[in-house]
Amino acid sequence: MTPQQSAEGACPLNTPRLPAGLPPVDADSAAHSRRTEAHLLQCMQQSEDGFLSFESWMTQALYAPGLGYYAAGNTKFGSSLPTGDFTTAPEMTPVFGQVLARQVAQVLQETNTNTVLEFGAGTGALAASLLPALRELGIDVRYQIIEVSADLAHRQAEHLKEWEGSVEWLQGLPQAFEGCVVANEVLDAMPVTLFRWNEGGELMEIGVRAQPGTTPPFVWAQRPAPAALQAAVSQRMPPLPAYRSEINLQAEAWVRQLGSWLKSGAALLIDYGFPQREYYHPQRLTGTLMCHFRHHSHDEALVLAGIQDITAHVDFTAMADAALEGGLDVLGYTNQARFLLNAGLPELLQTAMAGGDPNMAATLSAVQKLVSEAEMGELFKVLVVGKGLEPPLLGFTRGDRRDTL
Repeated sequence: MTPQQSAEGACPLNTPRLPAGLPPVDADSAAHSRRTEAHLLQCMQQSEDGFLSFESWMTQALYAPGLGYYAAGNTKFGSSLPTGDFTTAPEMTPVFGQVLARQVAQVLQETNTNTVLEFGAGTGALAASLLPALRELGIDVRYQIIEVSADLAHRQAEHLKEWEGSVEWLQGLPQAFEGCVVANEVLDAMPVTLFRWNEGGELMEIGVRAQPGTTPPFVWAQRPAPAALQAAVSQRMPPLPAYRSEINLQAEAWVRQLGSWLKSGAALLIDYGFPQREYYHPQRLTGTLMCHFRHHSHDEALVLAGIQDITAHVDFTAMADAALEGGLDVLGYTNQARFLLNAGLPELLQTAMAGGDPNMAATLSAVQKLVSEAEMGELFKVLVVGKGLEPPLLGFTRGDRRDTL
């Protein structure tokens, strides 16, 4: 593949092209993608010199009203659906939510509250397991959801019909909140800024320009990084020529803002990622940007606009720093396997086996994926931040890794 050129110099990324081995794109999805491409081209025409930062690109590709991946009604989740793109832990087994409920219950009990606020609730699978589990733990829970996708909000309402008296959808952030916030695989979907150190040690911002007549009609581009980006990156890593990665300033701002409206309680942030020194390790030369389409993963972010997910791993050190800047306490950090084991997974499985659960084989298979170091157990981390609580919380009684942040 031949590197493209831009007005600012040779672009470090390869020519965008559809990866081999992906499932075929149906006619409706292809038409939707073309409409999204047209919108993105219009954004470039309106931008300075036709250069669209990747952060802006990702924002539009995922969240543009009526077009973006999360805003346009595409089927996005669920391993049982042929058009799903990825499967989250709550969809693999309700056991994930049942164990998480024990940590949520501790937060609610210690703050004398009963409200849970979930961001990006997907199909509603996590809420569907948390609600009955919290009820069994004696909590008459009030469950709130903030969802950017009208289509997903509708699917959540269908999934949670039996709980309609306990669930409400918010249109924006609360002014003040007391209780437990849950964000499962939310931070990874927040738009990132791409950067690269060139061979001369100069920091470059990577973006996108139009290239009519090609499929897709876009090309990678680069320009000298603005001063604010240079300052942010220089705090995290030294210049490494030919090294490229990403920085999630939007996610950091979201966590920082959390401190202004979370008055008492905790936020459980569950996602895949690393502490900063691992995130920007010299051997991670090409960053963590990844795309998901019909349960296939690849790194071609400029193709399939509007119909594929685009994500990046989470820099948990940056999230912890943002929490502290926002006036929050960092209450715990560990991998998903250790969190689930601490929070009561073994006891829950023993109870299910003693009760003769007919789906036990499938449950054990899913749980193995959740805790295996080769699957989700190590890659996924749990960071809890909050106010008015004293560590250790239940899920962090052993193996707390705050010292690695």
